[in-house]
Amino acid sequence: MRRWYRDACGTALAMDLIGERWALLIVRELLLGPRRFGEIRGALDGLSANILTQRLEGMERAGILRKRALPSPANAQVYELTKWGAALEEPIFALSRWAAGSPAHDVTLPLSNTAFMLSLRTMMNHRADPDFAPDLGFRVGGEPFRARIVDGLLAIERRDPAGAEVVFAGEPSLLAATFYGRDPLAVSMREGRVTVTGDAAIGQRFVDLFGLPVFSND
Repeated sequence: MRRWYRDACGTALAMDLIGERWALLIVRELLLGPRRFGEIRGALDGLSANILTQRLEGMERAGILRKRALPSPANAQVYELTKWGAALEEPIFALSRWAAGSPAHDVTLPLSNTAFMLSLRTMMNHRADPDFAPDLGFRVGGEPFRARIVDGLLAIERRDPAGAEVVFAGEPSLLAATFYGRDPLAVSMREGRVTVTGDAAIGQRFVDLFGLPVFSND
C-alpha cells in the first residue's frame, strides 16, 4: 500500500486507505449491498472506468471490499464490502451530518439513488416521533427500495415497495428538496417534485422527521 503521510495516527492511516478521490463514494454506493461494476460507475457521474478499476483493486487489496460471482442465471460479478469495510458506515454518516451544516450544502445538486436513501438513514430524527414505525416504499430514479424504522434507525433494503403504507417516487435531487426543504409534502406533490401513493398523512409525518442541521461558529 502506498503511504502518503507516514504517520502513526489512525486518521492518517484512514486517509491512506480511503483518501483518494472517489474512494469514499464507492464505499457509500456499496453500503446497501453488492453492486456490479456498471452500477457503481453509473451512480457516480464523472468517474471513469479506469479510475473505478484502480480504486476497486486498491480497496480490495486493503481488505475493504471483495469481488463475488453471482450464481446462475445471473452469472455476473459484483463488489461488496467486507465486514471491516461495512464499518465505514458510521464514519461516513458522521461526515455527512457534519457537512450538512455547511452554508455551502446545496440539496438541489445531483446525487445518486443510494446517496438519497442513505441521507434519510443519516438525517432522520426519530426522537421527534418515537412511536412512529411505518412501512415505507420508495422508487428513487426508478430504483425500488423498502424501509422500516427499527429501534430508532431506518432499515433500508433494495426491493419492491409494493404494499407499503406510503410510497414516495421521484428523482433523487427532487426528493431531497422535498425532504429537506420547507414546503409541506402536498406542495411538492402539486409541483411535481414527488409522487406519493398510499397514505399521504403518513408521508407527511415521515417527512417531518427530517431537517438540515444548523451549526454556529459563535
